[in-house]
Amino acid sequence: MDKLNGVWVIGASSGIGKAIAAEFARVGCKVFASARRNVELERLNSELQKEDHSVEIFPCNVASYQNVESTFKKIVSNNKIDCLVNNAGVTTFKLAAENSINEINDIITTNLLGSIYTIKAVLPHMIANGGGTIINILSVVAKAVYTKSSAYTASKMGLLGYTNSLREEVREHNIRLINILPGATETPMWPGKLRELHSDKMMTAEDVARIVVWSYLQKGNAVAEEIVVRPITGDLK
Repeated sequence: MDKLNGVWVIGASSGIGKAIAAEFARVGCKVFASARRNVELERLNSELQKEDHSVEIFPCNVASYQNVESTFKKIVSNNKIDCLVNNAGVTTFKLAAENSINEINDIITTNLLGSIYTIKAVLPHMIANGGGTIINILSVVAKAVYTKSSAYTASKMGLLGYTNSLREEVREHNIRLINILPGATETPMWPGKLRELHSDKMMTAEDVARIVVWSYLQKGNAVAEEIVVRPITGDLK
């Protein structure tokens, strides 16, 4: 893998995003890791340095377009972004009637608008460079119905619709849009009790990360535009 392949991973401080950043670094990409928690990004880098790999750290709160734009400018001042991975995500496990407006705003702003903000930042850069890849980590909630996930589902279905439309607009610019829809994955997003009960039925973050990196590495004329990934036992019941 050419070190000039620059990959900007959003939400890289834990869970699937952390695993994705690490996997891209291990295959030789130049990784720009962003998240709100700088301490966790530093921990990721320390862990990778033990394997003779590393990431470049760019703290970013995707809920702020100004912060996204500022971070993007810092990265591209000395680098090229070939791939954007949108993975920042928050949720609650509550019935719709129990979600506060603040919780709903946080979920929609982070998961949907935050991803749109990063896409808007990188799109002119990719068009000018003659191509690129945008990978969104969505969820099977965009395809199936789950209770206690209404705002989260709205955010993921919204991003799926946005990028499906965007894909048709950017084909002529050699930009690939790939949506990854994972099922239950053992990450800190899940409440501790649920993880204890169902961890044996969940995928690992590394399972998903390997599929994400594989989807990027396919360089022919074919592109996997949408990949649904579930545990072999299926969805949690």
